[in-house]
Parts: sequence; C-alpha cells; structure tokens
Amino acid sequence: MVDAPKDVLKDYLQGARDVLLWKLEGLSERDVRLPRTPTGTNLLGLVKHALNTEVIYFGPTFGREWPTPDELVSPDEQDPLAGWYATEAETTDRLVDLYRRAQAFADETIEALPLDAVGHVAHWGGTAVTLHEVMVHTTADLQRHAGHADILREQIDGTVGLLPQHSNLPDVADWSAHTARLTDLADRFAIADHG
Repeated sequence: MVDAPKDVLKDYLQGARDVLLWKLEGLSERDVRLPRTPTGTNLLGLVKHALNTEVIYFGPTFGREWPTPDELVSPDEQDPLAGWYATEAETTDRLVDLYRRAQAFADETIEALPLDAVGHVAHWGGTAVTLHEVMVHTTADLQRHAGHADILREQIDGTVGLLPQHSNLPDVADWSAHTARLTDLADRFAIADHG
C-alpha cells in the first residue's frame, strides 16, 4: 500500500524534528548553547529557530494564533538574531518542551486542513501558499538545520549519524586515517593551485 501524500510529508517533517532534538541529548547547557561557528550557530539556537518557524508557518499563515505569544521570540530591530539563541531564562528543558508543543500545534493545522488549503505568509508580503507548500518548505528548512546540528554535535563529542540506533555512515575502522587521506588529497590541489 502506498502512503497518502500528506502522511509522507508528515513523516519527513517529523524525522527532521526528531533529529534536532536528538542532537541535544546528553549534553550540558553550556554545550548546547556554545557558538560553534563564526556566525554563532549553536544547537539550542537551532531548536529555538525551528519552534518559532513551525508556529509561524502552521499558525498565523493559516489563521491560527499561538495561545501564549509571549513564549515566542521574533527578531526585531534591537536584536535581529533573537530567534537563534537561548536567553539565560530559556533552558534546554524549557525550549524542548516548547518545541514539542509547537510540533503538536503544527500537527493540529496539518490534520485539520487539506494539502490544497490556502494560507498567507506575512513575512513573504502576504504571499498565498498551500499547506502542501508550507509542509515542503518547513521540512526543507528543518532538514537543513538538522544537517547543521549533525556537524555541530560531531564537533562536541564525535556523535554522528542520522538516527541514534543507525548512523547511516559506512563502518570505517579508522576515521583519522580517512581524514588524513582526504587532507593529503586536498593539499595536492593546493600545491597545484599555487604551482
């Protein structure tokens, strides 16, 4: 039996959600908050961005308001990056709970509407979109950030992979030898580029 299109979209969306939360497991508050890139990307900030994204796209876009709007943070002129990091008051537990509630809120919209239901994205100038488009857009956004989370988590403690029980990576006995081989290959091109 072939799954219905909405069920397929929901499965991929949930997969991205699950990865983002899994990448936080077992880490300290410091580890999930610490910026790991020059632009400040951090694991807890990715989760905060994801929860705000889901509330916006599956809420106001389709005429639904989040019941407690003061829990959410939208970028503003004073801090355009406010949606990308956790404040001192926003603990991992609090944001994970909020994200799970945001997922349930989004799922209510998904369940209630057909894929061709039309909504309007305010920050796109009120552009008309279908639920189908919003589900694809949100899944693509979350999967992109799940990839960021993969790399950030690997930098912290070496944990890698698609799922906790299945890394989806080949069994390589010696990752350092593999990395050394790739570095050597890249260095040969550096010599050629300057030679």
